[in-house]
Amino acid sequence: MTDEELMLSYKEGDLGPFQVLYGRHKERLMGYLVKKLSDQIEAEEVFQTVFVKLHTNRMKYSKDIPFLPWFFTIARNVMIDHIRKRNTYKKYISVDTDHVNSYAANDKTESFSIGDSISELSSLSDSQRRALELRFDEGLSFGEIGKRMSSNSLNARQVVSRGVRALKSLIEVGGQK
Repeated sequence: MTDEELMLSYKEGDLGPFQVLYGRHKERLMGYLVKKLSDQIEAEEVFQTVFVKLHTNRMKYSKDIPFLPWFFTIARNVMIDHIRKRNTYKKYISVDTDHVNSYAANDKTESFSIGDSISELSSLSDSQRRALELRFDEGLSFGEIGKRMSSNSLNARQVVSRGVRALKSLIEVGGQK
């Protein structure tokens, strides 16, 4: 079963798919958190919270949403909340512009690990990150997103779509489709 099919089954009350999703993505998530937080204990705290959030937000999941971008948006937001609580936001979250620029200049034939690809989530524009948060974390419609972002529903749909495509390309570069 695909991640999306598992998530829909989990949303309907079957707990088995959660175990499969956990097994598939625990190492990738932990690698991402350790790399971003540079602290195993903090990464473990955030790791647990991410799966709790996955559970509590499962009813917001839609079959039209690719699972991995949705999941890593949850992970990113939990990590940011964790960092903000410790007043060290800028210490941990930054964009390595040299790496992003060299990556963008590549013809994408160079091999990157999924951990490297996921770490590039911060290369999304602010509007893309915000639109993805509103869509996937808060479950807002494109019209509601447009209003929150002082725009319209068509523009909100485009920003979300571009963000999802960017995340998807990062994941595909890492060898995951």
